[in-house]
Amino acid sequence: MSCGLHDVVSFEGLGRPAVLVASSVFREVAAVEAQNLGQPALRRVFVPHPIQDRTDDEMREMATATAEEILAALSSEPGSALDPSTDEVTSPR
Repeated sequence: MSCGLHDVVSFEGLGRPAVLVASSVFREVAAVEAQNLGQPALRRVFVPHPIQDRTDDEMREMATATAEEILAALSSEPGSALDPSTDEVTSPR
């Protein structure tokens, strides 16, 4: 997950919107690492944990279910859509 955070920081540094997509078990670690990287408002979306035992069909369903949330995160300013109570991106309604 740390590499993913570094990638997001690198893309953002190039002026390209990016969002971390990670398993929900990494929510707290992602917040701490984003803070340590000087990017506490880093865009991030979390999917249900665990994912390693999911079938290909289940992964496709999860990707489809999460796509709108990821697009909402990418089209917002970093941190502007973060729900402070969960540290997750909230989709516009």
